[in-house]
Order: sequence, then C-alpha cells, then structure tokens
Amino acid sequence: MSQELAIATYGLTKRFEGHIAVNDIDLRIKSGEVYGLIGPNGAGKTTLIRMLAAAEEPTKGEIYLNGDRLLRDDTNPHLKKRLGYLPDDFPLYDDLTVWDYLDYFARLYRLKQPFRRRRLQEVLELVQLENKRKSIISTLSRGMKQRLSLARTIIHEPILLLLDEPVSGLDPLARQQFRQIIKILQEAGMTILISSHVLSDLAELCTSVGIMELGFLVESASLKELYQRLSRQQIILSTLGKMEILQQKLSQNSLVEEWEMIPQSNRLKVNFTGGESDCAELLRSLILADIPLTEFHCSQEDLETIFLKLGHQQAS
Repeated sequence: MSQELAIATYGLTKRFEGHIAVNDIDLRIKSGEVYGLIGPNGAGKTTLIRMLAAAEEPTKGEIYLNGDRLLRDDTNPHLKKRLGYLPDDFPLYDDLTVWDYLDYFARLYRLKQPFRRRRLQEVLELVQLENKRKSIISTLSRGMKQRLSLARTIIHEPILLLLDEPVSGLDPLARQQFRQIIKILQEAGMTILISSHVLSDLAELCTSVGIMELGFLVESASLKELYQRLSRQQIILSTLGKMEILQQKLSQNSLVEEWEMIPQSNRLKVNFTGGESDCAELLRSLILADIPLTEFHCSQEDLETIFLKLGHQQAS
C-alpha cells in the first residue's frame, strides 16, 4: 500500500435495505491534495464520507488511510485520531462560550495542559475567532459558527480532513473566509476531502475532483486534466464592423467549432478547439483582415459546465 495515498478504497459499497447508496467505488487521493466531491443530492457523497470517517460500516470493500486499513472496531485508535470529520449537521452547544466549547472537545481528545491552552489559542487565531473567545455561541453569525465547527474538527491536529458541505448556506464573504482557512490547512500539509454544491469554490480550492452519480464515482481526476479533457476554449468577440464579415472569417478557421450570438448584445461566443497559441493566431488573422475588433476574450468552460455536461452524458 503506497504511503503517498492518503485515501484508497477498494470496491467500497454501502446498501440500505435494497438501495445501493455507494456502488463499488475505487477512490485514490494523494497526500496533500484538496479533493472536491461533487454530485447531485442522493448521489452518495455523504454516505461515502461517513464510511471514510468510520461513522458508517461499509457493506463490503476496504478503506486504507495513509496505508493503514480503517476498521470500525477498536483495533486502530491511532488512525481515527488522524481524522477530522465535519458533518453537515453537527450540533453546536449554544449556551457555551467559544473557548469552553473548544476546551470540551480538546479534553475529549485528551489534550493535556499547557499544550491544550496553546492549541486552543492556535486554532482560534486560524479561524479568526480569537476576539470571540468569551462570546456565547448563540450570539455568533452562521459563518462564525461554521468556522468554530472547523476549529473543533482540527483541534487534535488531524492529517486528514473530511468536510461534508461545509459552506452550505454561507454568504459570499463567509465562504471566502472559509476558503482562506482551507488553503492555510493545505499549505500546512493536510489532506482535505470536501463535498460542496458551490462548484466555483471547489474550482478555486481543489487539486482534484470526483464526480458521483447514483452511487458511482463516474469521474476522478486532477482539475488540470479534467479541464484539458472536457473543457472547451471559448472566445467572446465583438466588432465595430459587419458581423457577417467576422463570421465569414471565423468559418475559414478549422479550430472554430461553432458560434452563437449573445442575446441583447452585438457579441459572438465562439467554441474553439485550439490552445492559447491558436487563440493568439486567430486574433492576429482577424486583425490582418482589417476587422475592427472591440473585444477578444479567451476563457475555458468552468467546472459547473463540465459537471452539467458529464451529467447529461450519464443521463443519455
């Protein structure tokens, strides 16, 4: 078993009364990665994460964390100490202060003084709640509560973090704060598996993604490879001249697949199969043809478009 793999599963399957929630999954996540798990509700993401956290017993299959087999019995307590698991519905104790709440969990993990006090201070600074240490939890905003939940999840210094929908219901600023903390944890060497419906967040955070559909892992690849394989280049164009002349010139380029007019504007969206140098060459040819361009903007289809495209392929 390779030590380079933080997570490796073999034939991982979970059945609930005839319904297969997770179906024969072979998952590989390298150490130090931020791995995004995406898929519609009911795809099996939460069940998979619960099995990786030893909160759910697989029907069959094996799980290895950093090369060690994970079992739900008491044979490998050291392995579970390396895990941090943040479910999407973990309750906070509203009548405790922030400090007392974290101290309670630090005691559960048997952190001793003076290290315990030092560790609480560290995580409060990391999640930007040191000025709220004496505040009652019920007075915190939703974003603060979610950062406190993350602090509780990492209090015992795990090396593998499992986060199930951690930014659900957060506003854009709170999501940005959460993303910054995740990046710091990755830089510190932590491996992070994160499920989310906010695909723009995952695209910014993740090194790799897995896409689940009906219990199957239908795609698992680095973000870079996924973009190269499935994301088309798109170019937005507009001109002061006649649109027909621009379209005629585009039709002569073999890398131009198709185009469409953008509604309520004098702009074209072009699907383009070339790379960056091909984009530059297309721009040069249009300028040499004396087409008065006012806009030429290259971009790639985003993660959301890739996900919808893959979902459509699965459905058909």
